[in-house]
Amino acid sequence: MIFSPFEAAVLVHLVGDWLLQNEWMAVNKIRLTHPAAWIHGAIHGVLLGAIFGWVGGLVLAILHALVDTRVPIRWWIKVFKKCELAPDLPILLIGCDQVLHICCIAAWILIATRLR
Repeated sequence: MIFSPFEAAVLVHLVGDWLLQNEWMAVNKIRLTHPAAWIHGAIHGVLLGAIFGWVGGLVLAILHALVDTRVPIRWWIKVFKKCELAPDLPILLIGCDQVLHICCIAAWILIATRLR
């Protein structure tokens, strides 16, 4: 079976976020000043770069690190979802995080396709 670029990218994204991320990265990646943010982003860059080339890997690694600061997700939950005090906030953060990462991958595919 051959995966589409999107399917392959979602698969390696999940591997990077769930199998190759340790507790140290998960706890500290929210601060761009911490090495964990850049190591975790670099893992995604290497994995996604294998699919999209080095430019795609680099762009998606930087976007991944920025999303993982939780700033865009907390803004979305506060401004749009209006549920920043919800008791299930941790699961909402994880779900929104994953959806935003996948949207970045989809956006990269659309942009890269148009630039060719």
